[in-house]
Amino acid sequence: MKSSLHTVILIFAAIAFMALTSCIEDDFTTSNSDVLEFSTDTLAFDTVLTEEGTATRRFMVYNRHKKMVNISSITLDGSSQVRFYLNVDGVSSESFSNVEIRGEDSIFIFVEAYINPTGDDLPVEMEDKIRFVTNGVEQQVVLTAWGQDVTRLHSPVIDTDTHLSGIKPYVIYDTLRVAQGATLTLDAGTTLMFHDKSGMVVDGTLVAAGEQGNEINLRGDRLDNVVGGSDYDIMSGQWDGIRFTASSSGNEMRYVNMRGSSSGVVIDSTGIGQRKLYLFNSVLHNSSSSVLTSRHAWVEATGCEFSDAAEAVVALTGGYAKFAQCTFANYYLFDVITGSILTLNYLLPDDSDGSAPLMDGTFDNCIFYGNASEITPGDLTGSTVLIRNCLFGADGSDDNNFINCVWGGDPLFYTVREEYIFDYRLKPESDAIGSGDASLLPEGAETDRYGVNRFINGGIDIGAYTWVNPDNTETTPEQ
Repeated sequence: MKSSLHTVILIFAAIAFMALTSCIEDDFTTSNSDVLEFSTDTLAFDTVLTEEGTATRRFMVYNRHKKMVNISSITLDGSSQVRFYLNVDGVSSESFSNVEIRGEDSIFIFVEAYINPTGDDLPVEMEDKIRFVTNGVEQQVVLTAWGQDVTRLHSPVIDTDTHLSGIKPYVIYDTLRVAQGATLTLDAGTTLMFHDKSGMVVDGTLVAAGEQGNEINLRGDRLDNVVGGSDYDIMSGQWDGIRFTASSSGNEMRYVNMRGSSSGVVIDSTGIGQRKLYLFNSVLHNSSSSVLTSRHAWVEATGCEFSDAAEAVVALTGGYAKFAQCTFANYYLFDVITGSILTLNYLLPDDSDGSAPLMDGTFDNCIFYGNASEITPGDLTGSTVLIRNCLFGADGSDDNNFINCVWGGDPLFYTVREEYIFDYRLKPESDAIGSGDASLLPEGAETDRYGVNRFINGGIDIGAYTWVNPDNTETTPEQ
């Protein structure tokens, strides 16, 4: 009886094995109509810094047929300025032959690029092709990349008055230091790209002289994508930031777009005898701490956007502060927000330790809005801080420190956090439109960062940006 049962089990096992193996076609198709399919016909790299390798990109090669295919060759055309490196199903080489794909299966192909210097100031487009020959039929996948020449600076020290031009980007390694007594001038259009953990320390003076439509960019040096089609530029913590030390003074940042840092702009204590930093029509965006931190110093900002930080967006301790037509917003993406959008310290008599004067400050025609409490402390009674004609999302009421403010308002930003869109211009029907006080507008601030006249709609809007009526201009933000 046991022997018969054992025989039956063996027979069923043999039948099951035959049924399984009969589903797999181990022979090869030779039909020239049985060709490959690809997950993309063009593999596009982001802008690549010359003399550096790229991040790895990949695509898939599919055999949609029941029988196996034999790819007789996989080769690159070859280019004089860009080299692409291939890894086919785990094997690295410059060319491949007799690559097999089982029926109804697929393989990965991984690609990296290295671009030689182009000799051009602007990015140059490069192209190559991967050619596949299967059953005598040639197919191809196009590879494209933009090569950008850069000037590399390793631990540079600026000890004499120096200009950096906007001809091509600079990549900074370690710390760029401006020595005491020296002035570093960044001409309009200059881009400084900071490598991981690098930053700038200013003991002397920084003059960032951007212009409308020709901004200065301060950012990390990663140019590849991090999420889907979103590039690495959305990430905070890519580089350290800028520190203005106690000996520094007379600094200016005009039409500067600074983003992706760890510490943002940090201003060390110097007292209020001379202005430490003036910001005009600039953006400080996306820091893993705060975008601006100042301690007992004189800071002014007009027409600026301060946005997105893991802690307070702007943290001011003592000193003199004058902010007008600014947008303070926080939709920080990468961590829990732990501070108010604007945090003020050392401004009430109980705060004083006698070492420095209390804060003296004004905030005029500004927006405070986002996914965090908007201001700390919320009661400024007894301080010399005035907040006039500002918009808050929170409910509140005017008093001797909060004057003619819009409470419980909504600026209706174009920002869509979940889609990595951080655009702090105003939508139609924003509560900021027409709610500003023109008498509080500083001289020379008649246009915003985009060049829009603040009086284009008759009244003046609150915040860094003027609402654009499509009947007046074609610069309305894209939907």
